Amino acid sequence: MTDQTPPPETSVDGTAKASGPSRRTVLAGTAAAVGAAVLARPAIVRAASSDPVKIGFIEDQSGNLSIYGIQKLHAAQLAVAEINAGYTLAGGPVGPGVFGSNGLYAPKPETLKTDGAALDVVNDGGAPSKKATVVSDDDEILIKSGENGLLGRKVDLVSADGQSNNQLWQRLARRMIQQDKVDVLVAGFASAEREAIRPIVDQHKQLYFYTNQYEGGVADTNTFCTGAVCEQQVIPVMKYMVEKFGPKVFTIAANYNFGQLTASWVRSFAPVLGAEVIGEEFPPLEVSEFSSVIARVQAAKPDWVMTLLVGQNQSNYYPQAAASGLHLPMASTINMAQGYEHKRFKAPAMANMHNAVNYMQEIPTKRNQDFVARFYKMFPQDPYLGQMAQNTYFSVHLYAMAARLAGTTDQEKVRRTLEAGWTVEAPEGSVFLDPGTHACSHYIRLAVADQQQNISFEREWPSISPWWLTRMGVNLIGKPEHKQYTPDDDPFFKMFAAKKK
Repeated sequence: MTDQTPPPETSVDGTAKASGPSRRTVLAGTAAAVGAAVLARPAIVRAASSDPVKIGFIEDQSGNLSIYGIQKLHAAQLAVAEINAGYTLAGGPVGPGVFGSNGLYAPKPETLKTDGAALDVVNDGGAPSKKATVVSDDDEILIKSGENGLLGRKVDLVSADGQSNNQLWQRLARRMIQQDKVDVLVAGFASAEREAIRPIVDQHKQLYFYTNQYEGGVADTNTFCTGAVCEQQVIPVMKYMVEKFGPKVFTIAANYNFGQLTASWVRSFAPVLGAEVIGEEFPPLEVSEFSSVIARVQAAKPDWVMTLLVGQNQSNYYPQAAASGLHLPMASTINMAQGYEHKRFKAPAMANMHNAVNYMQEIPTKRNQDFVARFYKMFPQDPYLGQMAQNTYFSVHLYAMAARLAGTTDQEKVRRTLEAGWTVEAPEGSVFLDPGTHACSHYIRLAVADQQQNISFEREWPSISPWWLTRMGVNLIGKPEHKQYTPDDDPFFKMFAAKKK
């Protein structure tokens, strides 16, 4: 069990707080009050129990995937410390009739029309508009919650090391649910880990947050997937790459469900965007030597390479490719933002890499740099603060916000409260939790590494919704499900590919 010592009564970043309620504190209180009325719930009452609120947390703190798991653990610890010290993120329920205010969004994100007839393709999200309802675009996102802890109770992070072992993950999930009796479970880096424990989650109706960027498609009543999905990442980066470098793409993806399904999205979107996948490789996670793969890429002569490589072993592809003279433009949905390869490897291993990300620590906004400062104050030895760590951080805060509004940690009531439609002011920007799909709209930026592996953000989409599951008819409020959809379930892709032949 991980027990965090709360920060002092000063702010989490160590600076003294002004006395009296701030504008943001008042807004947060208004959101909670109006949200409670809309949900037809009584005023929040403190739980009678003095036992701590238990957040179950499983990540790979050792093994091939620990490079991601440790930073996610630390981000969760920061969020718990902030909650126990009396802080929350700005935001609240923003469904019909619920408190909100105007903020930036992308009026023209790429999307398939609901009838499957066309793809709206744009160079970027369009000029930022102020026509959508979000909570705020303010820099200051960490505000007073009105209490230390949650519902009058301390919050404990009950953490365990998954050791990059799927069978161990199943045992740990059962222990967390049945023995530790956690109030919420936050767990999983690899999609294989998520799918290993999701049947257990469903069996016990456990409230579960999966915080990773992933291949998308999970429609599960008990699961909230708060990371970015393919329609938010694959389409923007592929369109940019085709425009700038050409239509021929070669995909190298990890050989498990994330890599296979994301490669399927690349294959499915290619004809829509005027591209062609001319080769694919699927190395197992344990592979760390890539000479034969590099030779096949060189022989194929693509215009650019889509790399969907996972873990410390597979990241060795990048310095090996550079050493072999393979300097093709690259795109990804994971690399740099997760495994900080642009920091770990000597230039130019990651030069000319492009990734449509919802978060990297280099985002230059004040709200993000304040978050980065708070993180490194608590964990000064950490090498990087990545996309999955940020997702974990705001997800833990989001759970606390929903439980506080529900007035209870009863998992069914908290789940229904989360389905009110929430905006949370995350370090990346405003994040909206879609009630029908349990997935999030994200602020997407196109991150590019130059020859020295410095990061710049070439394009921005202030909000792209997770529209594909909605297009597939998913509505978890009215129609409970426990499945994962894949591109093969959408007849549009087959129809479009057939028309192109």
